[in-house]
Amino acid sequence: MAEIAAITERQQALKKKTKLGRLLKQWDLQLMVIPALLLILVFSYFPMYGVLMAFQDYNIFKGFLDSPWAGFKHFEMFFHAPEFYKVMRNTIVISFLKLVIGFPAPIVLALMLNEVKNMYFKRIVQTVSYLPHFLSWVIVSGFAISILSTENGSLNILLQSLRLIDEPIGFLSIPEYFWTIIVTTGVWKEIGFGSIVYLAAIAGIDPSMYEAASIDGASRFKQIFLITIPTIMPVVIIFMILAIGNLLSAGFEDLLLLGVNPVLKPVADVLDTYVYRTGISGQRFSYATAVGLFKAIISVGLLTFANLLARRTGNSLW
Repeated sequence: MAEIAAITERQQALKKKTKLGRLLKQWDLQLMVIPALLLILVFSYFPMYGVLMAFQDYNIFKGFLDSPWAGFKHFEMFFHAPEFYKVMRNTIVISFLKLVIGFPAPIVLALMLNEVKNMYFKRIVQTVSYLPHFLSWVIVSGFAISILSTENGSLNILLQSLRLIDEPIGFLSIPEYFWTIIVTTGVWKEIGFGSIVYLAAIAGIDPSMYEAASIDGASRFKQIFLITIPTIMPVVIIFMILAIGNLLSAGFEDLLLLGVNPVLKPVADVLDTYVYRTGISGQRFSYATAVGLFKAIISVGLLTFANLLARRTGNSLW
């Protein structure tokens, strides 16, 4: 037993030396990582101290140390608030729609672009589909408001030209249309950029697999389902885990800008906009922090649950 313990200790010491040797050999790369680590520490981890506000009646003049302790008071206030059901419903429904429609959209686009043989046309489509991602939501919401406007809005003009409607429709003043508008706008903005990762994964597939399938008589459609999709499935699962973890992140800038009409508030108010409205506009810092912490805890739980399910497929984040 003593000999086995000695061997184990030597192996562990050797592993430590190997890791240290790798770090020393990669000193230049490790040096480049330090600014990113400092950025994350300063802007992501150090501010987490502010979570204490959720359990205090925070006073901006007294600070964290002198503000009175309130326990779970603000959590109970949120759970019993009249807006609780409405905010949770909007958050879950919009997030679910974005997941169901927005998540597979980049995969479908990547599969379609992979089948395009004309490289000139393929690059044009890629460029056009990527560009909206680099536009701010202020610009994108401006486009959407202009297109859906009742006065010279291109969509109303088109529908009237086709004689599908007699009078212009105020799309951004009808609550029933809002969820469709917000999901469609988000998909249009992110579909091209989201397809980059999947195109990269598809590019790594061995071409001999397609050649063998073609010899066996498989059509291009069958090759997609039998080779392409199963091969990129590990990447899809990883992004699915992250998407489920963000299920309570329905959006902020898009909902804040497109849902500015008071008529749309019952269907546009989600957790993020609610936190902004109560915390910044209403100056209820402790209450808003409690709502944000509630969202963060649920998100971590969803991420962990999704990761546990993904382990069964052999692909997980940890």
